[in-house]
Amino acid sequence: MKLSTIAATLAGLGTKPTQSLGQNFLHDQNIARWIVEQAGLTPGAPWVEIGPGLGALTEFAVEISPHGILLEKDDRFAPWLREHFPTTEIVHGDALDFDPRELFWRGPIPVFGNLPYYVSSQLLFLFTQEPSPASRMVFTLQHELAERLCAKPDTSEYGALTVLIGRRWNARILKHLPPQIFTPVPKVGSSIVLLTPREDATLPECDGALFRELVKRGFSQRRKQLNKMLALARWPEFAEKLGVPVTARAEDLSLAHWVTLTNLAAGVPDDHSAGAQDVNGEMFDVVDDQNRVVGQQPRGVVHREKLLHRAIHIFVFNKRGELFLQRRSRWKDAHPRRWDSSAAGHVNAGDGYDATAPRELDEELGIHAPLELVGEIAACRNTGWEFVKIYRAQHEGPFRLPPAEIECGAFFSIAQIRRWMDARPTDFANGFIECWRALDAAGRLGPQG
Repeated sequence: MKLSTIAATLAGLGTKPTQSLGQNFLHDQNIARWIVEQAGLTPGAPWVEIGPGLGALTEFAVEISPHGILLEKDDRFAPWLREHFPTTEIVHGDALDFDPRELFWRGPIPVFGNLPYYVSSQLLFLFTQEPSPASRMVFTLQHELAERLCAKPDTSEYGALTVLIGRRWNARILKHLPPQIFTPVPKVGSSIVLLTPREDATLPECDGALFRELVKRGFSQRRKQLNKMLALARWPEFAEKLGVPVTARAEDLSLAHWVTLTNLAAGVPDDHSAGAQDVNGEMFDVVDDQNRVVGQQPRGVVHREKLLHRAIHIFVFNKRGELFLQRRSRWKDAHPRRWDSSAAGHVNAGDGYDATAPRELDEELGIHAPLELVGEIAACRNTGWEFVKIYRAQHEGPFRLPPAEIECGAFFSIAQIRRWMDARPTDFANGFIECWRALDAAGRLGPQG
């Protein structure tokens, strides 16, 4: 959008930029088009723009795909955007109040925008939090924030934001922008930052909740030594394994150090892949088509020969009636990286369903809660030839997720899951789909079951 067009549009609306909303309108069309190109939009596919304002980026995005979602807070501009970009979906409200979980059913989706400087860091955390539905993100940020996002250890810019976002995202400054290409001209320079999902091989997995806890605690008073901030009894031992002095501060630890420290504190190895697959020797009860035990076989034999056996699934709800889903780790031998029940597991030889359920709740989520049997499913292909009993529990979290088993997890509303499953069923493990359908048909997915 040209400078003259911006002035005429604002005059026609009888308004002017609002400083409290951080409104500085981009009027360099070449830069606007270039920003949209970096977002990697796909023809006909959805995308999200944060803070479109008068559509400087939007006009180029709709040329690629008309199916955009515009998050606009300003009461003056939302109706204008709806009129000028009728094929897009306008979400009129503060982007900080937007629920990114609403995007999962649309598939991995590009997100971009010229972020208001006063809420940039909050928006970054909102859209990069784990799990995120974004495929990649391109944001115009205040230069100082961009430098913090991409900072290296042992620098003044390096901090909790760098580390927390860096665990799952690669951040790179693409271009610095002069203030003069915005109106009104801001008092600070801007930078365009690209965020892309971090590749698996670059960092080990770790418990995300514990990682966040340690990083936030370590950087809360960054000039103090970590042995005082982290309250870890074994810190001297951990420091030696990390190769850092006992007197190290938060800024002295690289991102890889923080991940390794998390695994040391949790008592798990950095390399989870071997442990995740070292289960084929487990013994299962083999059953007949009436779920009667007829023998025992190792796990590997049971799966390879498709023998009938037993398993439990647990649906954990919070007080709002949302269901916690886990995303299976990339090392799982079945359905890696698909979304699954809150907790699930095989019934080992000689065990019963009721004894297995609390064990799995503890091993997979690190919690204890009363369990209610709410459903059963006969063995079939989609359950992996398992006779399944489904249990229900209530818990608010937080959960302790073993990285060898679970990549991440989150609570989702029943409506969000239903829409997501209808649109993208292959995002979910087959066993979970069967359990979901059984409970849905029985009316057991509501807040009270």
